[in-house]
Amino acid sequence: MPNSRSSSRRRFLHLGSAVLGGAAVPSWVTAQGAPALVASDGARPRVLQGLQLGDPSHDSLLVWSRSDRPARMVVEWSLDRHFRQATRVVGPYALADRDFTVRQDLTGLPADREVFVRVSFQALDSARTVSEPVTGRLVTLPAGRHGSEGLHRGGRHAADLRFVWGGDTAGQGWGINPAFGGMRIYEAMRVREPRFFIHSGDSIYADGPIQPVVQAENGQTWQNIVTPEVSKVAETLDEFRGRYRYNLLDENVRRFNAEVPQIWQWDDHEVTNNWSDAKDLSADTRYTEKSVPLLTARGTRAFLDYAPLRPFDARESQRVYRRFSYGPLLDVFVIDMRSYRGPNTDNLQPVSGAQTAFLGREQLEWLKDGLDRSRALWKVIAADMPIGLNIGDGTTAAGASRWEAVANGNAAAPLGRELEVAELLRFIRRRQVRNTVWLTADVHYCAAHYYDPQRAAFDDFDGFWEFVAGPLNAGSFGPNTLDGTFGPQLMFFKAPPAGQANLSPYAGLQFFGEVNLDGRSGALTVDMRDLDGASVYSKTLAPRFG
Repeated sequence: MPNSRSSSRRRFLHLGSAVLGGAAVPSWVTAQGAPALVASDGARPRVLQGLQLGDPSHDSLLVWSRSDRPARMVVEWSLDRHFRQATRVVGPYALADRDFTVRQDLTGLPADREVFVRVSFQALDSARTVSEPVTGRLVTLPAGRHGSEGLHRGGRHAADLRFVWGGDTAGQGWGINPAFGGMRIYEAMRVREPRFFIHSGDSIYADGPIQPVVQAENGQTWQNIVTPEVSKVAETLDEFRGRYRYNLLDENVRRFNAEVPQIWQWDDHEVTNNWSDAKDLSADTRYTEKSVPLLTARGTRAFLDYAPLRPFDARESQRVYRRFSYGPLLDVFVIDMRSYRGPNTDNLQPVSGAQTAFLGREQLEWLKDGLDRSRALWKVIAADMPIGLNIGDGTTAAGASRWEAVANGNAAAPLGRELEVAELLRFIRRRQVRNTVWLTADVHYCAAHYYDPQRAAFDDFDGFWEFVAGPLNAGSFGPNTLDGTFGPQLMFFKAPPAGQANLSPYAGLQFFGEVNLDGRSGALTVDMRDLDGASVYSKTLAPRFG
C-alpha cells in the first residue's frame, strides 16, 4: 500500500482506541460530529464486541456489530478519519432473538480508497441516548476495468492485490492466554495490511471445552480466560453463541476485525467434531443433548448470527457458498463441504448417489458454471477441507476405516466422494478453465501440494496447486498421509515432530497463508507465514494464458 495510507492507518490506530471496546471515546470522535451522548452510562447501550467487516467488494461492505440490549444500529462511513463529511445509515434493530447482533450493508463506496467506519447504537426509548461508538478502517478493493486478457495484450495493468487466509481458531482447549499475548496470530495477519481475509472454517470449537489451566508441552502451563459458555461442550443456543462472544474478548481479534474485511466459511467444529448424517453422540457422556440435527440447527443459527456474512436470499437463507469477483485478476469461489454432504462412510462407493454427496449436485453445478464463466485471470477455490489428504473418522460398524473428507486411503480410480471431485476436475480440463488454485485449512499445519496428473490414478485433469494454512490459535497436528487418486505431491509442510500432537501455540506452529497478486505480470505468490508473520515457504505461480 502507498505510504500515505500506512501513515493514515497509524494515526487512526493511535486515535481510535474505541476499536478495542475501551471505555474512553477518542477526542477526535466526539469533536467531529459523533452522536450526542446523554444519560448515565448504565442507561446507554454498550458495544462490547466491537465491529466486524465482511464480504467486501469494490463498492460495498457488510458491517456487523452487537449491542448489549435492545437498540438500533447507526453506521457512518467517511473518507475522512475525523468524519467531518460522513454518510449516515440508520440500520436494523438489535433484539434478543439474534443475541443483539446486527449487520448493515454499505453500498456506493468508492473503489480503492481508504474508508473509515463508525458504529453506535441508539436506545429504543430515546434516540438521543447513544452508545459510545466503535470505529473501523479499511481500504476498499479496486474496481475491475476489463477482463484478464488485457494483462497479456498490452492493456492497462491491474492493481496489485494482497489477501490472507487460515482456519481453526481457539481449538483443543488453547484459548485466550493473556500472558502469551492473546491470539497473537491475528495481529501478525493485520500488520500485513491485507485487503481481505478468508476464514476457512472452524471459526469456533463448540465441542472443545476451555479450562482455566492446561498443561502444555515441555512442562509449560497455559492459562486461559474462561467464560461459562466455553467451559463445556456447546449444546444450547446461548452456549454456541457464547463461543463466538469468547473469541471477541481477544484484543488482537477485535483489532483485526475492525481493519480487515472477512469472508467466512464453516466446517465441522461450528457444531461438533466431524458431524454428518452418520454422527452419533449416544456414547459421548459430555453431551446431554444427543440430537445432532438439533445441535446443527443451533450451531447454524449462532454461526449466522455472528459471521460478518451477507445473507444470500430468501431461497436459501442459510447458504454459505458464494462467489466474489475482484477485477481482472481474481475470482474467489467460497465452497461449503459440510452442509450438503452425505454420511461419513468407508467412502468406497463405485457410483454417485446420496452416500457420496460432498458438495451436492446443486453446488457442484454452480461451481462448474461459475468457473466456466469467469474471466478473471486466477480462480481461487476456497475450500474448508483438503482434497488429497487422508482424514479419518474412526471405523464403520463392519470395522472398515471411515473417512471425513474427500480421500479414502485408496490410491486407485475415484470412489465415493472422490467421484464429485473427478467430475469437477475433468470439467475444468475439458472447458479449458485456466489458473485454478485451492486454498484450505482444517488439518492444523501448513503445506503445499501439487496435484500431478502424471502421478495420479485418475489423470483426466490439468495439474493444480493446493495450499493449506492454519491453525489460528489452536493445537498443532500432522502431517496427514496422501491419497494417490489425484496424484498430490508434497512440495512443503511444517508440522509437529513425529510422535507429537496437539502442541500449544507456545510451540510456534501456528500458520496463516498470504496471497499476493502482481497487477502487471499476473503472477500469484503464496507465502506461508508463522506466528510472527515470517515467511516459512514461498511459491510464485506464473499464469497460463489461452
